[in-house]
Amino acid sequence: MAIKKQRYRPDMDGSFRQTYEHNRKTVLAQAEVCAICGMPINKRLKFPDPMSATVDHIIPIARGGHPSDPQNLQAAHLICNQVKG
Repeated sequence: MAIKKQRYRPDMDGSFRQTYEHNRKTVLAQAEVCAICGMPINKRLKFPDPMSATVDHIIPIARGGHPSDPQNLQAAHLICNQVKG
């Protein structure tokens, strides 16, 4: 069975916000560890705690990474994501 390649289309306003929000929630719900440092993520911590969970773009949007592609999103601690830049 061939895997159908998913197409990513902008939302009605031309952005990918709705798709991103859906994929962000999915990534965070499935995450156990930070993809950058490998330490556990405590999902009870909330922003602006430096160890709170956030979503990192593996390939930055500025370098051509897709803004809402689930394969370009990974869970990370806020501080790890900030240090990565």
